[in-house]
Parts: sequence; structure tokens; C-alpha cells
Amino acid sequence: MKPQRSTAERVAIFVLAYTVLVIVFGAWVRITGSGAGCGQHWPTCHGELLHRPESTETMIELTHRVTSGAAGLLSLLLCVTSFRIRPISRPARLGALLSVVFMITESLIGAGIVKFELVADNASVERALGISVHLVNTSLLTAALALAVWGAQGRSVRDDPDRVSLALALVACGVTLMVMTTGAVTALGDTLFPPESDLSALAVLARDHAAGAHLLERTRGVHPMLAVVGALVLILTMTKMGERADTGSTPRLCRLMIKLVLAQVALGLVNIWMSAPGYLQLMHLGLATVSWIALCFATLSLLERARHAVNPPTTSAQ
Repeated sequence: MKPQRSTAERVAIFVLAYTVLVIVFGAWVRITGSGAGCGQHWPTCHGELLHRPESTETMIELTHRVTSGAAGLLSLLLCVTSFRIRPISRPARLGALLSVVFMITESLIGAGIVKFELVADNASVERALGISVHLVNTSLLTAALALAVWGAQGRSVRDDPDRVSLALALVACGVTLMVMTTGAVTALGDTLFPPESDLSALAVLARDHAAGAHLLERTRGVHPMLAVVGALVLILTMTKMGERADTGSTPRLCRLMIKLVLAQVALGLVNIWMSAPGYLQLMHLGLATVSWIALCFATLSLLERARHAVNPPTTSAQ
């Protein structure tokens, strides 16, 4: 019989799942051009703490802020819950604490983007850099939440992992972050300079490199090329990671990651073919986020310390 989940594990899983939804909804804010829905005011909306939305853009941006604030409060709840685990789970506590830190930096980055008007129709290099930093911080946040889930399951990580396993994990994580970051910039370009659906791929490519084309248009093809190369590297890396741990959950997680990578490449091709409609951008981001979380679990599994206890940790709240 499958053991019952502890209170800490249930809370950690819920916070992680909720955060993924908030991340995807954040992309909807960009796609709809609603980032300036509350003006340059933050954390207030148009200078009011309790603002009554009078436009769709304001409603979307305000909803995103409320849901993001709720994610921050949930991370605090997770932190409190993780410190009630008995026996002590250091990974759960570390993941919970880091999630609070990255929630704070996530809010500060979002505030900066609003304050410096890197929203709506802004097509500056500064906005592309801001989105890239935002994406990296978001990835670190979800990685911290994955660590909290891992620790709440009664699992830990070796203090002295072998160098090959660690190198494989670092390569996989680095490649994934690079591909995701270029994907965020490309998605911005698709939003501000949407490719014409009645043009062929070659025609779009020629237009993007014509005289007077914007930088976001000229670099639109970088992400697909990096994604294909990155997918090949990830498949090889996941295969090697699975071979280095032929017991436990590592091989299963590595196989899952390979399937997600292939699905992501296929979805990306469909996205290009259909000229990047909003709903496909959301699906692409959602699957990328799930793939990143799966990679985090695969990495933790590879570096896992042998479990000494059969039963998962409990909390005094159980």
C-alpha cells in the first residue's frame, strides 16, 4: 500500500503546482499587453491599494498581482510547515527558505519591470534582459520548491556526490536554462512582432533579416536552433544519468524527462508552423516549466543519499 503523504509534502506539492499556474498566467499578462494595466504604480494599482479595474488590461494585471501575492504567502506557509517536520528534514527546510527568498526577488524584479516601463509595447534590449533575469529567477524558485517537496518526502542529498554525476546534472540544468531563456526572449519577439500566418517559414526568415528589422526579429531563429541542439544534449545527458543509477527513481525520471523534451520540441515546431498564437505560447511555457521541474527531481534522485528510514517524515500538524 502506498504510504500516506505527510502534511508537509501535501503543502509543498500544492505550493509548487500553484506557482506553476501563476507563472503561466504571468505569460498571459505579456501576451495580452496588460503589463501596464496598473500604470507605473507598484504594489498599488494606479496609486490605489484597492483599485476597481475599469479595463481588461487592468483586470488581468491586478489579478496577476493578487495571485502572485498569494504565492508569496503560500511560500511562508510552506516555510512554517517545513520547520515542524520530525525528524528534521534539512532539504525541506532549505527548499522552503530559498522559495521565500526567490519569491521576494521575483516580486522585486516584477516591480522593477513595472517601474521602468518594461511592459506593453516596449521593445528595448533592457526589456529582453529583464525578461531573461525574470525567467532565471523563476526557474530557481521552482527548483527550490521541488527541493522542498523532495525533502518533505523524507529524502536527502549526498554531501559528497561523485564528480561525474554532478557534472551531468550541471550540464543538463545549464542547457535547459539557456534554452528557456532564449525562449522567453523569442516569445517576447513573437508578441511584439507577430509573424504573419500567411507567410512561409522562409518568407518570415527573410523578413526578419531584412534591412530595418528589429533585433527581436533578427534573433527569432536563435531559440529554435538552440532548442534542437539542447534537446540532443539533454537526451544524451538523461541517458547517461539513468545509466549511472540503475536502481531507484532516477531511470524513471530520466525517461520521463526525455519524453518531455521530445514533446517540447514537437510543440515548438507546431508553435512556429502556426505563427505562435497565444494559447500555444502558454502551452509551450507550461510544458517547459514542467520539464524543468522534472529535471530538478531527476537531478535530486541522481544525487540522493540512501534512505535510512522507511517511513516519511511527519509534522506535528498531521
